Amino acid sequence: MGETEEERTSQAGQLFENFIQATTCKGTLQAFSVLCRQLELNPSDHRGFYSSLKTAVTYWKAKGLWGKLDKRAGHKEYSKGKACADTRCLIIGGGPCGFRTAIELALLGAKVVVIEKRDTFSRNNVLHLWPYTIHDLRNLGAKKFYGKFCAGSIDHISIRQLQLMLLKIALIFGVEVHVNVEFIKLLEPPEDQSTDGPGWRAEIRPADNPVSDYEFDVIIGADGRRSTLDGFRRKEFRGKLAIAITANFVNRNTTAEAKVEEISGVAFIFNQKFFLELKEETGIDLENIVYYKDNTHYFVMTAKKPSLLDKGVIINDYIETERLLANDNVNQEALLSYAREAADFGTNYQLPSLDYAINHYGQPDVAMFDFTCMYASENAALVREKSRRQLLVALVGDSLLEPFWPMGTGCARGFLAAFDTAWMIKGWAQGKEPLDLLSERESIYRLLPQTTAENISKNFEQYTIDPATRYPNLNSSCVRPHQVRHLYISGEQDLSSLERSGQTRRSVSISRRESEVRPGRLLLWCQNQTQGYRGVNVTDLNTSWRSGLALCALIHRQRPELIDFDSLNEADCAKNNQLAFDVAEREFGIQPVTTGREMDAERGPDKLIMVLYLSKFYEMFHKSTQSITALPKETDAHNGDCSSKPANSLYNSINHARKRIPKLDKKLEESDVNRKRKKASIHHEELMSCQTAPPAGEREEQKENKVRSMATQLLARFEENAPSCALRRQSDSESDSDSDRPVSLDMTENPRFARPKIEPAQPSPAPDKAKWQTDESSPAVSPSSPQTIPESSTLSCFLSPAPSLQHKEVKKLKKAPRLITVLHRIPVFKPEQTKPYLKNNS
Repeated sequence: MGETEEERTSQAGQLFENFIQATTCKGTLQAFSVLCRQLELNPSDHRGFYSSLKTAVTYWKAKGLWGKLDKRAGHKEYSKGKACADTRCLIIGGGPCGFRTAIELALLGAKVVVIEKRDTFSRNNVLHLWPYTIHDLRNLGAKKFYGKFCAGSIDHISIRQLQLMLLKIALIFGVEVHVNVEFIKLLEPPEDQSTDGPGWRAEIRPADNPVSDYEFDVIIGADGRRSTLDGFRRKEFRGKLAIAITANFVNRNTTAEAKVEEISGVAFIFNQKFFLELKEETGIDLENIVYYKDNTHYFVMTAKKPSLLDKGVIINDYIETERLLANDNVNQEALLSYAREAADFGTNYQLPSLDYAINHYGQPDVAMFDFTCMYASENAALVREKSRRQLLVALVGDSLLEPFWPMGTGCARGFLAAFDTAWMIKGWAQGKEPLDLLSERESIYRLLPQTTAENISKNFEQYTIDPATRYPNLNSSCVRPHQVRHLYISGEQDLSSLERSGQTRRSVSISRRESEVRPGRLLLWCQNQTQGYRGVNVTDLNTSWRSGLALCALIHRQRPELIDFDSLNEADCAKNNQLAFDVAEREFGIQPVTTGREMDAERGPDKLIMVLYLSKFYEMFHKSTQSITALPKETDAHNGDCSSKPANSLYNSINHARKRIPKLDKKLEESDVNRKRKKASIHHEELMSCQTAPPAGEREEQKENKVRSMATQLLARFEENAPSCALRRQSDSESDSDSDRPVSLDMTENPRFARPKIEPAQPSPAPDKAKWQTDESSPAVSPSSPQTIPESSTLSCFLSPAPSLQHKEVKKLKKAPRLITVLHRIPVFKPEQTKPYLKNNS
């Protein structure tokens, strides 16, 4: 019996070694199939396959690999493979980033299927690896699969070898891989079905592949720049024309070839002699050249256009880059000769032969392209909903952000995006709100194009899928949920798409049109309804409702017989909230938008969710309750709020007042500009009237505020009488001989929405010209739009001190009306000086 066990162990070790040593995609899949069949393993059991494989293969060489993989799987973020236990994912594309994403999702416990339209890994190009990428791959056992991996000072690997390595690791972790399968489009769930009906599927070619019946709730595009997933607009980044040439020559691994030194990167500016000699001897004019030795001899160089024209590589010179580098404008034979000559000279003619390797098209592996033209997706993820079934859609790799090859960003940023996507999917599986999920993902995505090997965290050992372990200056909330509402694409437009049914996920893409009540009025109504209840103190529309007592009190006020309020325990938050949700759904037909357990979460309930939910109570009961008859107008509620604000915060008060401007019911005949001015003046006067009398020490400050108020009102009246003054002033400015540039009139820029910088941004210098005119094209605040007012709003720019005027600015202002000159100068003087000045110039 012992001999039989020994033979079985030896056989398992040999089968596993065949799998490890396979050198092609087909060979790897065949060796894996034989391994599973002989050891009676079920690869479709994604949860238990890795453990079963470890138990079956115990020879010494495999144990080292198991140790590394176990250490990776032990990260707390994976929750022992249970974080995404009920999540089903489809990944389109079997490139390095696709497989790296698949590995992370498998470690999270998800069911992962990868489809790849080819069955060969034939990309010979060599990738430069950042230090963290090398560390990450070593921790996944890269040396066990490829003994030469980053030996010594080597910091690169061929794409083909990297794909092969990651394919094997993915298979070990239970990822299901299908080759020769092409993704065509998404198939939506059928309409008018229950939650048990078929969900999201993919139309593929061939249609009889088992993947055609696979249902998933996450799909990831990793199929390169020509991504086949809809819903992702792309933006182009183009710099000055720089033409790159890549060439791969056969590496026969001879002793002579091994002695040839690599060129890690030589640029003209650092070695002008080399490039001048190259041009003199061969006529080839380059800006830089790189040579890496891997499965092939890989060269990449930047060639100057005149040199390519002189050597006949480019036939005709066109201004448009697309026409210039089109296939019919490139002489392929001349291109082959050009690249071979450059490679020969670059290696000092030491390579015994330079025969081109063959690519997957069966052609010599040489290519020419404009590497300064790069594409990036405008967003990293979106959510689709159809027939009450939700689908999370994401991009990774070149589909998300094309690399800049001189910096070696492709693999490095691709892996970072894979980790970020895995983190998002973990939140998705744990029930995080879709808009919160998307806003966090977009916040992190804004960092990706700025990431370099120098500005990421240097503690590689601490790297996990949690972005905080990798980005030193992470701000995961710089994009707000209301800014990503367009990324929630729903087939239903009514409220039913936002409500939960069983385990179906829900959306919080809430429009202001769905509720007529404003948050200020809603809050005041809720305060009146819950006043006097034990343990209830409603001060806002999110944290005050966490304990569940406020919701129970709201129901108890309307129907006391439904809830025994005195028996409630304030500490049992989840139970209280769930009780309120169940009673409201059963008695009032108000569908819950979250659960009691989620209300008890550490971050508390989401404000948008609570506004939607509480507004249903308001609409149902506010007309029948006695308290609503005594409810003051919304302006009075605002006045009540502003009375508690400190008198010296006028600037902030006015910004808050702008956010609360009520929409007038009657239609005004004035222009948009006049309407904005009048609203601003009315609210400014209300704010001033609600200020309490300040102490003696603050009177001087209030005097200055009154002067600024007068300035604002004077300017509003002036613009009503002279609406075209902005055009006249701009015309005068342009005709002034001393003018260097036209005065900027744009006051709508909001610095909060600027792309976040990883390095601390330097403060911008103060503008050298006074800006007083608002951008009339900026959208007005409406109940259906998110209430986000730019910080540099109309009133705030009036009340901020004007910069000191230089000689040229004073000369320009002399041509403008006298009143504008007065307004520009008012904030510069003290209050007691400006009063007589205004009086004299009125």
